[in-house]
Amino acid sequence: MTSKTLKDVRPMGRAMTDLHISEGRFVAGPVAGAEVIDCGGGLLIPGLVEAHTHLDKTLLGLPWYRNEVGPRLVDKIENERAVKTSLGLDPALQSARQVVQTVAYGTTHIRSHVDVDTEHGLAGIEGVLATREAFAGICDIEIVAFPQSAMMARPGTVELMDEALALGADVVGGLDPCGIDRDPKGQLDAVFALAEKHGKPIDIHLHERDALGAFSMEEIVSRTRAHGMGGMVTISHAFCLGMTDRAAVAILQVALAEAGIHVATTAPASAPVPAVRELRAAGIVTGAGSDGIRDTWGPYGNGDMLERAMFVGLRNNLRRDDEVELALDICTFGGARMMGLEGYGLGIGDRADCVLLEGETLAEAVALRAPRRLVLKGGTVVAENGRATVSTP
Repeated sequence: MTSKTLKDVRPMGRAMTDLHISEGRFVAGPVAGAEVIDCGGGLLIPGLVEAHTHLDKTLLGLPWYRNEVGPRLVDKIENERAVKTSLGLDPALQSARQVVQTVAYGTTHIRSHVDVDTEHGLAGIEGVLATREAFAGICDIEIVAFPQSAMMARPGTVELMDEALALGADVVGGLDPCGIDRDPKGQLDAVFALAEKHGKPIDIHLHERDALGAFSMEEIVSRTRAHGMGGMVTISHAFCLGMTDRAAVAILQVALAEAGIHVATTAPASAPVPAVRELRAAGIVTGAGSDGIRDTWGPYGNGDMLERAMFVGLRNNLRRDDEVELALDICTFGGARMMGLEGYGLGIGDRADCVLLEGETLAEAVALRAPRRLVLKGGTVVAENGRATVSTP
């Protein structure tokens, strides 16, 4: 692995210095024969963390998809399941396309929820596993076995989830125990049993709002405590934390913090969302992600986690520089803590996964969202001037 010196760089916007890389990690001093890269006083941050997306079902690279789907969540789920067949969607190809685009924007770690259902079986898991292998050294991909079409309501799904985890999926997924399965005990018992059997963490989509979402959240908290899984459970979306009854939300947030449950937000404009300043004050680890990127659910998204930091800022009315820095922290260190990444950061011994940004300060970098000047993964250049070094399939 080539040694490098990043000359005249400002780590996290601090004073200008030189950083040294050897064998894929930051080291204390210069390395003989190292390649010198003049960073011209640019800002350096650790690699951006895409902590919630769906690699297997993006439509990137395909002809425009005309969306005429009904308004309910179940409408989108059923339509998507049918369109996968009608379009002959290839999870390996589509996930590779999204990975290349995301890497160009400076993401070095991805957590992707990948569909497991009785109609398409493990095709999505197998496809994204192939992409993970193909892009090893370019981007780390963590796979969530995700029962998008329900678990208890579709017999055979639990067994497929078990197979997906044995095949190489990293995380047990779940989805709206009440709203989708209408069997919160059955689904959550199955999710936690799979996690215990395979020794895996959990990440549950919770779109349920208000009192219904609060009920499901309390059930997740109860099981997390009973199974001793503090620090291993994430609730994605957590729309119920955006309800108007803030006293009830405060009680939920205390319970989440005490149980060691993380939250992942996509900061959507169309739904109530957790208040990230409150989550930070409560000590709740918070990550962020793009969710679906140009798929059958909607035409939006590009995989730029610097842009996602802006969305987190806009959705939470973060205006001060320190508040915008919080939004960026959620898209970097927050996602890394949520995923349990080791050696993440810019310190000595940390993995040399980093992004060179334009801007005088971190807040300006988020505001500018200029093409990423340089992206390193394990000390290897994987993108320059907004373009990945690997080709889009």
